[in-house]
Amino acid sequence: MNKRSPITTHILDTTLGIPAGGVEVILEIKNKNHFILISKKKTDDDGRIEDFLSPLARPTKGTYRITFKIEKYFKGKCFYPEISILFKINNHKHYHVPLLLNPYGYSTYRGS
Repeated sequence: MNKRSPITTHILDTTLGIPAGGVEVILEIKNKNHFILISKKKTDDDGRIEDFLSPLARPTKGTYRITFKIEKYFKGKCFYPEISILFKINNHKHYHVPLLLNPYGYSTYRGS
């Protein structure tokens, strides 16, 4: 049995080469013209959130938004105070949304 949430994330601070712990992350789903809060968590010491949803949950097909509140992590010394990433879920597979981060840039991809 799969023991992880169907949606997870991981943040790596590429400036320091370490996980970004303590970052607030918000997961939402789009409903018509607005977003509905699903979960609000903070990354653990390894920069991960493994429990946005119950491991038994089956996410609804649709457009999701994951927002990383990074201004506090960088103590206000960053270009992007927060980063929002939109992604689509089309089936009941696992969706991992990692973020590679530094004070002046970021990158993301569909992880495993």
